[in-house]
Formats: sequence, structure tokens, C-alpha cells
Amino acid sequence: MIKYYLSKNAAILFVGINPHFGSYTRGVPFSNNKMFWYLLSEAGIVNEPREVLKDDKKLKKLYEGMSGKYRLNFINIIDKPTKNVSQLKKGEETLGVKRLNEVIKKKNPKVVCFIGKVTFAKFKGTNKFRFGLQGKSSNPIIYVMHFPIRGYASVRIKELKEVKRLAGL
Repeated sequence: MIKYYLSKNAAILFVGINPHFGSYTRGVPFSNNKMFWYLLSEAGIVNEPREVLKDDKKLKKLYEGMSGKYRLNFINIIDKPTKNVSQLKKGEETLGVKRLNEVIKKKNPKVVCFIGKVTFAKFKGTNKFRFGLQGKSSNPIIYVMHFPIRGYASVRIKELKEVKRLAGL
């Protein structure tokens, strides 16, 4: 199970749709293949050697202190693990979207970064949006990035650098 460490006024709240079984078992979001964590490092959002990010125990310790050390928070809309998003059923996101809205309101992150189009579509209830910054100004700033596993890493790193800049890190 993944425990969320949510602090007030985080620089960035990263939002996923749901955990893969590997991430769920480790108790660390986006840790199934660790690509997202490597991208965070490449973009300069975290300053950790790859050896720490590769090691499950070290990564979990880092994750548990992430809100204090880097002002980063992580949450999934749906807590049920699946192999892929196609295994989710319509409506499973309803409670998670409500919870996420409450977290955003109470915790007041500067930037909310949605990981992948499915995540943001489930949150907004529509597929009509574009990747990147959503709107000209909002509180919090809303950003939608591409899913980290498919496609070119350079695109994801560029997106994460933009999220970092928007967060003032």
C-alpha cells in the first residue's frame, strides 16, 4: 500500500491515476520501473544519485522524506493497483477526484502536475485539453505532462523542467 506524505504549501503535487502492482508493493508512487524517478533527477527536481533511485529501500526512505527535503508531494486518484489503466472501471475515480480536490484546497500546492492524459481526463471528466500548462493563470498552477514511460525521455525532462520553473524551484 502507498502512504501519501502530503505537506502544506508543497512546491509540486504530482498526481497519478493509480499504482502499478510493483509501486503498490514497494509503497512508493511511480516506482514500478523507476523511470519517473530518473526523470525527476535528470530535470533537477531531485538531486539524488541513480544508485539511490534504483535501490528499493533507499528510494522508499527518500520518498518518506520527500515533502520536507524537496517540497514534493505525490498522490494517486485511484489507490487500487492494476497492471495497466485499461483495467480500471468507469466511475472508480469519483471518490479519488473528490479527495484530490480536498487535498488541493487544504494543502495549497503551488503546482499540481498530472502525470499522463488519462489522469487529467479522469480528474476533469473530459478529454478536451492539451499537454502543458492549463490556462494562463490559476491557483494552483495546473500542468499536464506526458506519461513518463512511453516516448522520448527528452520530452518528459523538458516538461519537468518547466514544472520546476513554474514551482520556483
